[in-house]
Amino acid sequence: MEPDQILVTGAREHNLKGITVRVPKKQLVVFTGPSGSGKSSLAIDTIYAEGRRRFVESLSAYARQFLGQKEKPKFDKISGLSPSIAVEQKAASVNPRSTVGTITEIHDYLRVLYARLGQQFCHECSAAVEAQTAQQIVKRIESLPERTKAIVLAPRIVNRKGEFKDEISLLRQQGLARVRLNGELLPLDGLVKLDKKKKNTLEAVVDRLVIREGQTSRVTDSVETALELGDRRLTLLLPETGEELIFSERLACEPCGISFPDLTPQSFSFNSPQGLCGQCNGLGHTLDMDRRLVVPDPSKSVIEGAVIVWPKDSVAKGRGWTACVVRGLAEQLEFDLETPWEDLTKTQREVIMSGLPRGQRLKVRWKRGRVYNTRWEGVLPQMKRRLLETQSEERQGYYAKFHAYRSCPSCDGARLRAESMAVLVGGEAISTICGWSVSDAARWVDVLRRDFAGADQQIAGELLKEIRGRLKFLEDVGLEYLSLSRPGPSLSGGESQRIQLASQIGSELSGVVYVLDEPSIGLHSRDAAKLISTLEHLRNKGNSIIVVEHDRDTIERADWVVDFGPGAGRHGGEVTAEGTPADLAKNPNSLTGRYLTGELEIAVPGDRRAPDPKRSLKVIGASANNLKGIDVEFPLGLMTCVTGVSGAGKSSLVNQILLPALSRELSKATVTVGEHDRLEGTGAIDKVIAIDQQPIGRTPAATPRPTSNSST
Repeated sequence: MEPDQILVTGAREHNLKGITVRVPKKQLVVFTGPSGSGKSSLAIDTIYAEGRRRFVESLSAYARQFLGQKEKPKFDKISGLSPSIAVEQKAASVNPRSTVGTITEIHDYLRVLYARLGQQFCHECSAAVEAQTAQQIVKRIESLPERTKAIVLAPRIVNRKGEFKDEISLLRQQGLARVRLNGELLPLDGLVKLDKKKKNTLEAVVDRLVIREGQTSRVTDSVETALELGDRRLTLLLPETGEELIFSERLACEPCGISFPDLTPQSFSFNSPQGLCGQCNGLGHTLDMDRRLVVPDPSKSVIEGAVIVWPKDSVAKGRGWTACVVRGLAEQLEFDLETPWEDLTKTQREVIMSGLPRGQRLKVRWKRGRVYNTRWEGVLPQMKRRLLETQSEERQGYYAKFHAYRSCPSCDGARLRAESMAVLVGGEAISTICGWSVSDAARWVDVLRRDFAGADQQIAGELLKEIRGRLKFLEDVGLEYLSLSRPGPSLSGGESQRIQLASQIGSELSGVVYVLDEPSIGLHSRDAAKLISTLEHLRNKGNSIIVVEHDRDTIERADWVVDFGPGAGRHGGEVTAEGTPADLAKNPNSLTGRYLTGELEIAVPGDRRAPDPKRSLKVIGASANNLKGIDVEFPLGLMTCVTGVSGAGKSSLVNQILLPALSRELSKATVTVGEHDRLEGTGAIDKVIAIDQQPIGRTPAATPRPTSNSST
């Protein structure tokens, strides 16, 4: 018979003083007490650590070498221990490619849905894509300019692992002499097998053509052979330009002359060469020079140093080549060097930053009346070029300070190639669905489940059921405001913990011990209530829940509470009380119980400092992320709290606008600042210090923090 409790005897990990604790199974159990009293030492470092160690020891020696073995916790005996899972407050992933959709596997199901039921449209003209015939492909090839060199390729293996000895042997039997392996043309005779450890793409070279009149028969034979070898697909390589034209008997847009490969789940993956955007490599952003860092103060004029990479003294005195270039720009663009940057026209600012159009030259007057007509590439391209060309670490560090991420201009942050984003299901692209909030995506899935019928319903039924179930789990833990495209590293500890909880709900496990470390940190009361309901749901499935927590609501809804204390460090490490929340309230030894009854309380101050209307910080027009152009005033000399439900915009205002704006203003830090109009009242502040609740070892994912001595 299964034990109804976990019995821990003689626990001595960290400051625990050889305590014995009975933890009821299949109940919601809270470990509480002062910080440092030993709660996490028992829950995480003893119960969970021993459960994980026992699981690892049950595996083979070969498997253990990959998982790593932890040191055995200090205790005398633990009995009744079930398989344990720790849901910790840490980043769900530090991989820049991970998103909420990939972490929860919702994106994987969406990829299959779009591959099986997606309707392909042309990304150029938005017309529906239809199949091509061999004769249409021949006409398209013959329409190329006269004397164009072309190589007809038949794709045989596309992005697959394996040695493929039989495939290579078959190509030899077909009488072929050359192939293209991973983009490189090679003789077939020297190819025995492929590297089975890497994904390879192998294409057979069917023919080499020079486009001219009177060879329709040869082109037709080559096209038909390539289509037969390539499973109704062929690739036309133009070696002089490196351009590749894809033709298929299945999908093509005849007016645009574009053919499309068959849709597969990889076509919608930004981690696969078949689906990712080529410009940003599937990351959704590119690293480029940030004009806001190059011109940090638009109220200054050029001669006052608005463009901080131009030497201020040299420009003001007209000395050096840079000064001559600046004066040449002022003359050609017809602006005054003393005009504030923000008062220059948009065209003038754009030419200074991005350069003159191709073909136009800048007239620069040099010493002794010499005049040079030179190309002006622009401040930003010039800085990027110098960063790539310089061998000096000092100069590389200088230019790197002006680097910032910006949304990819090709995919606009969607990470996918244009062809993939032109595939629609229910009138929406996969990139659009991933950009919606979880709640909006759930409503879209509900509509699809009603609208699909017949064969489509058979194909989509199970997929939509899985997608909707996972979306519901995210809603249940209060994450309905997140989008599926939200990067994993940008999630807070609480958000990543709740995503892990949502995944555990979906796993439908029973008889497991879940250990959570202060899951309510950073949660609004509304969201904390959803979290507790989720924990109760896991408990009702027959699991044991151990929560290290200080939150009153969680304690009062627990089935069993273990109170640690009486103090922290060497003054703690003991169990002062245990029982139901009602038992704790009656126990005079329980510090937590005295707060539950109201005997002890955190006193609300009777008098509060009045704000000084003359000393305040004002953020005007804050519009980063979901902020809607708001104006916010922070009185100085007071403790100000910014609160609201999760996703309301608190961190966007404080961490992405206020903190970096102050750092840039007070310590000249080169950090990216969220969108806002201006910041007022900084004259009354000497420095800014950020005390972030970032777990040790976690990689920052949002706004870069200032690194100068005067700002932390």
